[in-house]
Amino acid sequence: MGRGKVELKRIENQTNRQVTFSKRRNGLLKKAYELSILCDAEVALLLFSPSGKAYHFASHDIERTILRYKNEVGLSKNSDQGPRAMEVWRTKIDDMTRTIHELEARDKHFAGEELSNLGMKELKQLERQLRVGVERIRSKKRRIISEHIHWLKRRHKILHEENIHLQKQVKLYEVEGSSRILDTNPSELLSKG
Repeated sequence: MGRGKVELKRIENQTNRQVTFSKRRNGLLKKAYELSILCDAEVALLLFSPSGKAYHFASHDIERTILRYKNEVGLSKNSDQGPRAMEVWRTKIDDMTRTIHELEARDKHFAGEELSNLGMKELKQLERQLRVGVERIRSKKRRIISEHIHWLKRRHKILHEENIHLQKQVKLYEVEGSSRILDTNPSELLSKG
């Protein structure tokens, strides 16, 4: 039996409202994560609870994504305005520098280095990313091995067919050679010897 349509209006009961917020928040964060993985999208999600507590998800650095958004919708339109342009370029340079440092740190984390400054949440996220990476690597290896096995089977079939062909030629030469001997007059054999 399917769910009925939910009427969209504010939930008056505070406990029910908090429970609904918590469930839907988790679902929304999960969907954001799945979208980033499945579609290789850069996703940033900011969420504030009714009590003012902040929640967020970012497939990359959230500040970088927000800055990218700002540049797309506004700052880049006015980038030819002298001091404003310098500010935009400084921001981009700072962003790129920060991104470089983050990528270097991420590389070290993926190598198992400098993990002491990571909390449980970051370690779990790193573990999840490594698991996804390992699964992609395994999938690629399976595909390469499968293609190689397929190539080897084709090669084996070709070699087997060539072997059969060569065996037939050898038998044919053997039969032709023995028939030549049988067709030869015994006196000719004696005269040759």
